Amino acid sequence: MSGPKGPLAGLRIIEMAGIGPAPFAAMMLSDMGAEVIRVQSPRGGGDIPLMNTRFDVLARGRRSMAIDLKGAGAAAVMLDLIARADGLIEGFRPGVMERLGLGPEPCQARNPGLVYGRMTGWGQDGPLAPCAGHDIDYIALSGVLGAMGPRDGPPAVPLNLVGDFGGGGMLLAFGMMCGLWHARASGQGQVVDAAMTEGSALLAAMLWGFRAGGAWNGARGANLLDGGAPYYGTYACADGGFMAVGAIERKFWAEFCARMGIDPVPVQDDPALWPDQRADLARRFAAHPRAHWEAVFAGSDACVAPVLDWDTAPAHPHNAARGAFIAPAGVVQPAPAPRLSATPAPMPAPPAAAGAHTRAILTDWGIAAAVVDDLAARGVIADSDGAAAGV
Repeated sequence: MSGPKGPLAGLRIIEMAGIGPAPFAAMMLSDMGAEVIRVQSPRGGGDIPLMNTRFDVLARGRRSMAIDLKGAGAAAVMLDLIARADGLIEGFRPGVMERLGLGPEPCQARNPGLVYGRMTGWGQDGPLAPCAGHDIDYIALSGVLGAMGPRDGPPAVPLNLVGDFGGGGMLLAFGMMCGLWHARASGQGQVVDAAMTEGSALLAAMLWGFRAGGAWNGARGANLLDGGAPYYGTYACADGGFMAVGAIERKFWAEFCARMGIDPVPVQDDPALWPDQRADLARRFAAHPRAHWEAVFAGSDACVAPVLDWDTAPAHPHNAARGAFIAPAGVVQPAPAPRLSATPAPMPAPPAAAGAHTRAILTDWGIAAAVVDDLAARGVIADSDGAAAGV
């Protein structure tokens, strides 16, 4: 009996391979069963670390074809593929796909139902649209970066999770599903313009409301969720480990204080008291190693957890029990999420080598053998042996 297909089985998506958020969106769709074809350059990944290796986790679960998009006949064969697709994802600067002859207009002329997903930092228009940037620049402009970090220090860099992945890749995946739902009902495709500046601002929607209502001031490290409140932050332990505390609600704060041996329960909602309360908690946590505090708070509703690292998170009993991490080809990585009861996501295959399936993809998608042979003879396409990516 065949394994699970995932809820998006039957969808066909073309991914113009790149870095960061667009591949993440494609990975999410592929994880849930869509057939996603990675279109890559025969010249490889350039200066992109670990691209086209077994460590390229964002490329998992997809077949790869390698084609020189500037080569004679490349645009024509790509349009033939696009005519058979439900969606396309690209993450180039505005205008790049148009110069290749593969912008939304010719693609949707061939396939009116095509959902054309565009992933950029600044958006498809506006004064900054043609400019380069990275996650940190986009979240700086959205106001999100300025809200992170200690009161007496510079903004803290939150990895590249807020712009690239939360405000970028997930936003694009959601936009693609919106477009695909509409296309399924109407037969009409559309362009999805996903910008990381707007996506990161959207992630902070609740905080914008707090700010408007007077519940969030402009200073870093002085608010409910930015480390200002003593009951929402991290504390160093005697052995150098850390504990994370999130005892926001009064009943959880009471439980926390009881387990810490603090009596009576301190007042929570007076910011003037927070510095002294935080200093007191810091002294208490620093008196014992992390394992001690893990035992103190085990199984409680105090909303306290150990701060784990890359090595210890997969082995935590809760994560292990739920299979939250997987290891295709020996590479530890997060499992597909979220969980669906009736249509669970299949186990993703390891990343494929660039161009591993070029000929097979073109054949499977109905491109004539003579066309494929001609493209190969002229070096427009490259085809490897179909193996998974190596080290």
